[in-house]
Amino acid sequence: MAKYAFFLGCIMPLRYPGIESASREVFKSLGVELVDMQGASCCPAPGVMRSFDQTYWMTVAARNLAIAEKMGVDGVLTICNGCFDTLFEVAHKLNHDPELRKKINKILKDATGMEYNGTIPVRHFVELLYRDVGVEAIRAKVKGGKNLKAAVHYGCHFLKPSNIKKIDDSERPHIFDDIVEAAGMTSVTYKDKGTCCGAGGGVRARTPDVALKMTAENLKNMTAAGVDVIVDCCPFCHLQYDAGQVALKEYKIPVLHLSQLLGLAFGLEKDKLGLEVHQTKVNL
Repeated sequence: MAKYAFFLGCIMPLRYPGIESASREVFKSLGVELVDMQGASCCPAPGVMRSFDQTYWMTVAARNLAIAEKMGVDGVLTICNGCFDTLFEVAHKLNHDPELRKKINKILKDATGMEYNGTIPVRHFVELLYRDVGVEAIRAKVKGGKNLKAAVHYGCHFLKPSNIKKIDDSERPHIFDDIVEAAGMTSVTYKDKGTCCGAGGGVRARTPDVALKMTAENLKNMTAAGVDVIVDCCPFCHLQYDAGQVALKEYKIPVLHLSQLLGLAFGLEKDKLGLEVHQTKVNL
């Protein structure tokens, strides 16, 4: 059985524990063991922390990676685009720049006694589901359900920067859509599908009105395409669409993280999916 250090991030355990529960149950059913990371911190967030202090950003990320290295696992698994971006990019930078790694490791060792050795791969759960588990294995687990029209939202940090992540065509991706369709949904094309949810880069915190305008534009386009549900792969995007619809008071499209969607498709008990804490009601 494949074994991964499960990086929780901040939004999921604090706002949407059902995403965590669903992720644990789904991956267990697919033969992937998720192991808790004792002492892990915020990734830290790429859109904010990186802008203020890159050395701090890289050192904290290197500490998280060093924790995972000691666990004897196959890699670090993230279910958040921002966490994935930070951990993947920092690992890439440190693995390709010996002098930078030496600098960051000195700070890390002086502060914590830890060291990053460059031995741990960082995986996004969608990429792992597609490449390692496989679409057919997912389809085989589906127990039926409604064939709903889904607006698949990739978010900003999953595929980009594409020159180092090399996961999918960043302008015309398909792997997330393929998984959603394997789960029994129909992925619907909608205008400006690849745009930001509105929250990223500190926009939600700094200028929430601007963030909501971006969210409203996406929701307008999704509605025009006749979707029944929004499916995301990032708790921060999830928060923006879920809470954003309440703030806008105009839309009521249910929002599911992919782990929750797979949980429903696999017939997991709904009390393990945490749908009741969503601000936009989920009645599927």
